[in-house]
Order: sequence, then C-alpha cells, then structure tokens
Amino acid sequence: MKLLKKLYINNFFFYALIGVGFLYCVAFIFPALYNAASYLLLILLGFLALDILILFSAKHGIEGTRIAPEKLSNGDENPIGVTIRNYYTFPIGVKIIDEIPEQFQIRNFGIKRRIKASSQDDIQYYLRPTSRGEYVFGNLNIYVFSPLRLVSRRFTFNKNQMVPTYPSYIQLRKYDLMAFSNNLFQYGVKKIRRIGHTMEFEQIKEYVQGDDIRTLNWKATAKKNALMVNQFQDEKSQSIYMAIDKGRVMKMPFNGLSLLDYAINATLVLSNVILKKQDKAGMFTFSKKVENRVAAERRSSQMHQILENLYNVKTDFFESDYSRLYVDIKKNINHRSLIILYTNFETLDSLHRQLPYLKGIAKNHLLVVVFFQNTELNDIINSKAVTIQEVYDKVIAEKFAFEKRLIVNELKKYGIHSVLTQPENLTLDTINKYLEIKARGIL
Repeated sequence: MKLLKKLYINNFFFYALIGVGFLYCVAFIFPALYNAASYLLLILLGFLALDILILFSAKHGIEGTRIAPEKLSNGDENPIGVTIRNYYTFPIGVKIIDEIPEQFQIRNFGIKRRIKASSQDDIQYYLRPTSRGEYVFGNLNIYVFSPLRLVSRRFTFNKNQMVPTYPSYIQLRKYDLMAFSNNLFQYGVKKIRRIGHTMEFEQIKEYVQGDDIRTLNWKATAKKNALMVNQFQDEKSQSIYMAIDKGRVMKMPFNGLSLLDYAINATLVLSNVILKKQDKAGMFTFSKKVENRVAAERRSSQMHQILENLYNVKTDFFESDYSRLYVDIKKNINHRSLIILYTNFETLDSLHRQLPYLKGIAKNHLLVVVFFQNTELNDIINSKAVTIQEVYDKVIAEKFAFEKRLIVNELKKYGIHSVLTQPENLTLDTINKYLEIKARGIL
C-alpha cells in the first residue's frame, strides 16, 4: 500500500495503453491482429514492471530541499530555492510541485527538469507577497521518472514550513547606501542646494584653500596671526516621526499592494535613512486610536523596534479620528519635530473636515502630508476618448486630478508641506522631501 501511494502512472503509459486497446478493437475486424495486440500488451506491462523496479531500486533515490528566506519582503520578488540531489545511477526527469501558501492563490505551479546521474540541480523561482503576516508552505512534492517515462515516484520534503512576511527589507537594503553617498542623485534622489546655516559650531581651525571665507573668525585670526575659520557640522538629533493613517482611505490597492503597505514600506526605508543621517526616527499609526508607537530615538535597536511594530500593524480600516491624532501628538511630542503623515485625500471636502486638526499640529511641529495620485485616473486622462461614455469618464478623472492639486495649494496656504506622489514613487519622494527639509533648514 505504501508503494502504491507513491506510484503515479504517467500519460505516456495511458497513451500506449489506448493504442493497444485500439489494436484490440481492430482485431474484431481483422482477427490476425489479436495475437499482435496481446504481445504488445505483455511487452507494455513488462516495461511497466521494469520501470517500477528501476524507480524503487533505491530507497532514497533523491534528496530535495526548499530554501526559503527567514522572512519574505512584502511587495518584492522573493527568491525561493529548490535543491535536488540525484542518487540514481541514471539520468532522471523530475516535476516539482511545491505547495505554495494559500495567500498567493497559485493553482498551476509546476517546474520540470532533467537531472544527470549522481548529480545535483539548483532551481529558483520567485514569489511576490502583497500582505504582511505568516505564510505557510506545505509539502515539497517531487515526482521522479526514469528514461522509460511510464510511471513516476513521488518524494515529499519540507512539510509545513512557516515564513513571516515583513515590510520591504529588500527596498531597505537597496537604499541603505544612500545615507552615506555624496551622489544621492544617482539613486533618483534630487540634488538640493544647501541654503543658509542649519549648522552647529564644531571648532576653529586654520584656513585652507577651499574653505568658505564667510566663516573667517577675525578675533582668532588676530591672535594666531594666521587666517582662522569657524568649522560647522550639520545639525543632528532632530526628531522625525512617521504617522501612518491606517483608516479606510488607505485600503485602496495599487499593483496588488494597499496604500497602507506602500506607506509601511516607505516608513521602514526612511527610518533607516534618518538614523544614518544622525537624526532620531520614530513612528506611530492611527485610525480610531493611536497605536504601534515607537518614540523617536537613535538607539542601536531602533530599526529592529520599528520593523517589528510595522510588521504588527493590523487594521479593520475604520474611519480615522484626526481629533485623537491631534490630542495624542500634543500630549506625547513635547518638542518641535518633523511629522510625516501618510494618508490620502481624494477631494477638498475630505481635507476640509480634517484641516482644523492639521493646522493645530502644524502650529507646534513641521507637518508634511503625504498623499497619493490615482494612477488609474492618469491612465484615463492620457487615453483618447472616442465614445460619449469615455468623454464623460475623462472629464470626471480630470476633475479628481485637479482636486488633488487644489489640496496641495490648500495645505500650502496654512504652512503645511505636502508630497503628492504615485504609490510606486512613494519611498523616493518622501526621502527627497526629508533631505530637502534638512538642506533648507526648515525644521
């Protein structure tokens, strides 16, 4: 019984059996063919028995391993490896059917390979998760067939392997060097001219060619009888908070990911850049109440704490309570900070309902509101309208796109900065805004 559970008849055998059956049918008309059909059937059954004997001649014919990362990166293509070691003394064909987590809804997964005798093959495929949480892989099923290809033997490995899906750490690694690079524009970050002095005094040193003559210290020059200049360093340890709206406006999906997950991925990357720039990074989320709070600090464990809190963000997409957000910020953030608010406003009316609270926050802090362009509307606007319905759709789409620009102007009127971005450009646009604020000394 155990053997039968691992044995599968291949299509090739069925085709051959159908051919023999057809020959038996013809034998009713031409009886001389009956003996030939019987001989062919015996030969086919003999080859079948031989194929079974070959496949089960080795107790451990192959060894298979699924190599999954410790955690998956949300919204990215994650490599999953499969290593197969062939212990047979002849080349084999394999079909790999991996039981992929149900979240991917992949029903037709299958990889075919041919592996040489006593050799190893490394296979890789990619999965793109679109939500955080636990992903459970089932069995790694490998079906092996010999050169006869009549039957297959099933081998099963890696039962019930759980892999958590975290915010996009692949994106984090991609931008990790940005904080150290003096050529940030090569990553897509704008080159921003530094304006004014957002500097702290560091020391007085002797003038060398290239120093800014505006920083000459005349008193020190007179004492030393040599040109001396003041040396400054960038202001450090400014507090930056990322506030993520996890209400219903953030449920809208783009390319499989919700706006909430885009904001979570951007927060992780920006937090890393902030800490590398010697500032303090903190975060919190809100809808009906403020949750997942991480105070702005520069501790060595800060990134780990932010990552774990972002992983654990859960929401029922309720209506967000901005009054609760305002009260919480006033109570818990006592010194002037940069607050980057990830949310979404579709109309001016939706902004006006929350504007009193945003103005209240902006009185004590530098507030940047990050919200999203509807890329699907952009596709409608840029397409050619032919029918009356298409003209109507295009006019409505242009109206909504225009309202987004009006929202930017309305926020600017009250001294509130804004970033209107496409979801896929969110990370770069928020980094650009942070670096611009640092360079211009606005905070």
